[in-house]
Amino acid sequence: MNKTLRNVWLVVTVLFLALFASSTYFQVIAQDSLNNDSRNARTIYNEFGKHRGPIVVAGNAIAESEPVNDAFGYQRTYPGGAMYAPVTGYYSVIYGSSGIERALNPTLSGEADSLFYQRIRDLLSGRKAQGASVELTLDPKAQQAAWDALGNRHGSVVALDAETGAVLAMVSKPSYDPNLLAGHKGKQVRENWQKLNSDPAKPLINRAVGGDLYPPGSTFKLIVAAAALEDGNYTPQTQIPGPARWKLPQTNTELPNHPGPNPAPCGTDDSSSLSSALQQSCNTSFAQLGVKLGQGKIDAMAKKFGFGEKLNIPLTVTPSSIAKNMNQPQLALASIGQYEDRVTPLQVAMISAGIANDGRVMAPQLVSKVRTADLNEISALTPKELSQPLSASHAAQMREMMEATVNDGTGRAARLDGIVVGGKTGTAEWQSGKQPHAWFTGYGISGNRKIAVAVVVEEGGYGGDAAAPIAKEVLRAVMKK
Repeated sequence: MNKTLRNVWLVVTVLFLALFASSTYFQVIAQDSLNNDSRNARTIYNEFGKHRGPIVVAGNAIAESEPVNDAFGYQRTYPGGAMYAPVTGYYSVIYGSSGIERALNPTLSGEADSLFYQRIRDLLSGRKAQGASVELTLDPKAQQAAWDALGNRHGSVVALDAETGAVLAMVSKPSYDPNLLAGHKGKQVRENWQKLNSDPAKPLINRAVGGDLYPPGSTFKLIVAAAALEDGNYTPQTQIPGPARWKLPQTNTELPNHPGPNPAPCGTDDSSSLSSALQQSCNTSFAQLGVKLGQGKIDAMAKKFGFGEKLNIPLTVTPSSIAKNMNQPQLALASIGQYEDRVTPLQVAMISAGIANDGRVMAPQLVSKVRTADLNEISALTPKELSQPLSASHAAQMREMMEATVNDGTGRAARLDGIVVGGKTGTAEWQSGKQPHAWFTGYGISGNRKIAVAVVVEEGGYGGDAAAPIAKEVLRAVMKK
């Protein structure tokens, strides 16, 4: 081989190796970064050109894909609209996704490992690949009742099947129309996004599981009462102090038993039974009880009910919390649901669900079934026990006290004929000069059905006035079929 041919051969070899190396780099090593690059229009068209599976409630699609005559091929539409938006989330060409659309994106897009054989069948049959359908646990009657009863007020409603953990209602207001973000006209979608994001009411946040969490107010007294029963030194009949005012330890600050200029004591001689104190929601009683029990026992009980737990239902749930290393006056305020206590409505519903379910807290779940495009079932809801914070006997005692609260106490507005209803109201102070948030949490029992509910109405005032009637309507919708 002469020198000229050898040089040509070397140049060709180098070029071949360079081509091989560049192909390997771009197709293997850099594949993920290129696919995830927002400037890669081909990836976007490929993703939105797939038929995405529907999100279904009771046989009706609340989110689905429709064919369109543009570069994308399909557009996501939301027949469920604003009522289901906090659950479905949005699926946007420009802004990505949220809610179930994000949490179950591989399933809805057809890319999940569980759909591998379905993809193979589609490939062999020549059929265009389709995502799986996701059937939610939501009860449309409960969802509609919660939506209507909350009306134009801001807040959230959650209902759970206490025995399975199935989420039957999840409403968050104010809400939004996901169709505003699902369109393919970029200018209009950007304008809609800007308007929604600049809204001080934060309609894009699902208040049921996240956002700026709420102080629970007197609903937290259920945790303190449960801790007292499990402590072994208390029964519903145990007398506890409940003066009209009580000076917080180590301070000159007086805690009134109830809001207003003339708070009354609980019971006679400034004391009452634990049951009566819960029934009348006595602040001084539970503040003193919490201090006497100590933070360790209250922390432990809150944790058993789900506080601090990182839940995926499959929506990501912000963990509820109480402060650490509190001194006595801080613990006293935390024991009545103030200080730094912060909760989601889902967490508050879990407290009532555990009490209704003989002391067992079931993991909340939003997905009932997942099916392929051929309607083959891939997965189905399996109830999972999260914890058992209460013995069955102590749970029964908690139910007696909560039912007395609804029958003769602060929760009378939640009573329903023919259904056993127990509950606890809450009035949570959150900002000086603002109306308190109104809470109600409780359950309804009829036959074999045990349904738990939690309601928060932002700046609603007293829980018995604003929140309890909403819970009543939700329980009515679910249990009186």
